[in-house]
Amino acid sequence: MSFSSLSSLKGLLSPTTEAEYDVEKDSHDLSRSEDGGSTNGEVKPREAKESKLIDGRVISDAIIGLSDGMTVPFALTAGLSALGDTKVVVFGGFAELIAGAISMGLGGYLGAKSEEESYHATLKETTKETLTSPATVSDTIHEIFTPYDLPDHLLAQLTSHLTSSPHLPSFLMTFHHTLPEPSGSRALTCALTIALSYFLGGFVPLLPYFFVGPDQAFLALKWSIATMAIALFVFGYGKTCFVSGWAGPKNIKKGAWGGLQMVIVGGVAAGCAMGLVRGFQALGGSDSGQDT
Repeated sequence: MSFSSLSSLKGLLSPTTEAEYDVEKDSHDLSRSEDGGSTNGEVKPREAKESKLIDGRVISDAIIGLSDGMTVPFALTAGLSALGDTKVVVFGGFAELIAGAISMGLGGYLGAKSEEESYHATLKETTKETLTSPATVSDTIHEIFTPYDLPDHLLAQLTSHLTSSPHLPSFLMTFHHTLPEPSGSRALTCALTIALSYFLGGFVPLLPYFFVGPDQAFLALKWSIATMAIALFVFGYGKTCFVSGWAGPKNIKKGAWGGLQMVIVGGVAAGCAMGLVRGFQALGGSDSGQDT
């Protein structure tokens, strides 16, 4: 069993049980080997790791918002540029940004709320099961610890103690259902993170259109393509390296490939949008010629 699993389990066990003594002994042995030994026969306590400044879920939400924000609005502005009117691109782009950010934010809020409701429903069902079906719960606890090859007597003691522990529902939610308890502000944080990330990501392709004339949409499109190619590559590179790591030739290669994939996806989306607008324009022109 890993050290983190032992540490989480240790808080659920009574200090008077032999099972906890064995668990603590294994944990101290791990701490001694990691800290490089002990002093005066005493085990040096393991230093607590600093908590992350940013929750991993917030990073995930930001990636979702930026991924959509850097592709959908970019494809729309590229398609509208085929009309040749800068104002149309700006107004249409802003309308899409606002509507898209609201839609993405609401989707994130509802998704987080559903996750919270699912957690509490599972917790309620698990608590009920611990009261009405102790045999099933004992089998579940046994299945959780079986892959770790614990001694039979220790496995029996852990199972016996946990079945009578008031922390049993929490143990099952963590180790059986593997569902983390959502925070009270999770839904609002998720909605704001996704919405803001979408808006910021989608605002990048609109920037060049503010610095050209009303009839220079194609010139702005060229600068928008260059800007978005760089932004998509940087985003793809950072997203990949955030997961795999930043140092080393292998991680750099992975990051470059991730950035190239983002550029390809954004380019295909923009090309399809421009092709559709061009096609509609051609159909409109041919229909006008037939009418005349």
